[in-house]
Amino acid sequence: MITVTNLAIQFGKRVLYKDVNLKFTAGNIYGIIGANGAGKSTLLKAISGELESNKGYVETAPGERMSVLEQDHFKYDDFAVLDTVLMGHQPLWENMKEREALYAKEEMSEADGNRAAELEEHFAEMDGWTAESDAAQLLQNLGIQEGLHYKKMGELSNNEKVRVMLAKALFGKPDNLLLDEPTNDLDLDTVQWLEEYLSNLEQTVLVVSHDRHFLDAVSTQTVDIDYGKVTMFAGNYSFWYQSSQLALRQAQNQKAKAEEKRKELEEFIRRFSANVAKSKQTTSRRKMLEKLNVEEIQPSTRKYPGIIFTPEREPGNQILEVKDLRATDDDGTILFDNVSFNIEKGQKTVFLSHNPKAMTALFEIINGNREADGGTYKWGITITTAYLPLDNTAFFRSDLNLVDWLSQYGPGNEVVMKSYLGRMLFKQEDVEKKVNVLSGGEKMRCMIARMQLQNANCLILDTPTNHLDLESIQAFNNNLIGFKGIVLFSSHDHEFIETVANRIIELTPAGTIDKLMDYDDYIYDERIKERKAQMYAAR
Repeated sequence: MITVTNLAIQFGKRVLYKDVNLKFTAGNIYGIIGANGAGKSTLLKAISGELESNKGYVETAPGERMSVLEQDHFKYDDFAVLDTVLMGHQPLWENMKEREALYAKEEMSEADGNRAAELEEHFAEMDGWTAESDAAQLLQNLGIQEGLHYKKMGELSNNEKVRVMLAKALFGKPDNLLLDEPTNDLDLDTVQWLEEYLSNLEQTVLVVSHDRHFLDAVSTQTVDIDYGKVTMFAGNYSFWYQSSQLALRQAQNQKAKAEEKRKELEEFIRRFSANVAKSKQTTSRRKMLEKLNVEEIQPSTRKYPGIIFTPEREPGNQILEVKDLRATDDDGTILFDNVSFNIEKGQKTVFLSHNPKAMTALFEIINGNREADGGTYKWGITITTAYLPLDNTAFFRSDLNLVDWLSQYGPGNEVVMKSYLGRMLFKQEDVEKKVNVLSGGEKMRCMIARMQLQNANCLILDTPTNHLDLESIQAFNNNLIGFKGIVLFSSHDHEFIETVANRIIELTPAGTIDKLMDYDDYIYDERIKERKAQMYAAR
């Protein structure tokens, strides 16, 4: 349990929030949401003690252990992978080191013997005898194979380090667990495993995430940072989003009577309570929603970008034909082989692979930026494309300001360019910024504005939710659902895939799995799971 009392956080004259009073209890998972800069990560740092608050205090129940997902991926470079995970349970790790030191002595004194006996007792109480196997299993579940367990952290890729740090945070099932963006750099299968794992915990968990499906799947309650306040209420992200949008519509409808508004909100809560998303917390979440007071629902102050793709012409019947396409990595690894498919009108296709480089290679090939190692592709003559690459670095090696940068990619005067940038929530003072100093999120919003200028009838999107906040992801997602053209994309966002894609093509070293079906049906189909295992094992 974690109790927050009269907490206040202020940087200079800027007050993030004050008078924060919250109690986080065991058996619940709290999803923390808020606009960029609202102070989500700051709240976790204040609770963990990494950041000193300006006022107030945080308490945990006596004897409880707190674990935090650390963001410094270089901190443990000199330690073995398995040891790094074991350090996640600091009392156990200290016990192990002290035991090792005692048993390394050539002769032990009587005091040493007594101390060793104490350590052995505590070691057993902390499940020390199964600690290494438990840590190894966590690593395996997170995609870190046994061959890496005894390597130094410094030898791992950044993606692998992220997974080890997550295993470290989870290890030993701490009483209080704080996770800041735990799904970053995880593939969809690993995110699914993490959802299951957290849903079965009986401890107190606080999560900051931009993954809407993940928040919906695990959280029993939501902590919203808005209006300079931190408010806790029942329900997951989808409930918060839908209820805040309903409250906004009501606020804009001045003619509606107060009693009519109340009835509409109560009906919304009743329907949502009866149809909660699949989760281990369904029962407790429903009970919480039923107790919710309608006065707690307010319009959000969040701003959503205006992402509107408008095809200049309708696509013809011939879209894209791919035959026997093959691509290998620089080290000779086969990314995909024997890839053949035809894209048809109305299709929004997600491309999947165990190796994320496969989707990027495919998109780079069909955009003419990379040569295939074999095979052919052909676009229909009516098709115009707009491409959102995974790596946009080359676009921003310039000292142009935002207006001049965007003017390179479509017709229109300065006023038109500023209107597109305004849609993407760039303020008047922002548009004079040099593009080479933009943040990752700002660059993504620029790239989306660039795509909108192209009026293409086929959008090619390589992991489009990277660096975007929840509001931008939601706006992007909503527009793609109604987009009248073709969409070819890859994503780690479950909700994005499930709501946009009507076709799934999985790229493997031995060909494709190609299905016209919903993503949820695809991932739970046992025959497809068996087929995937065979195809990935074939090479």
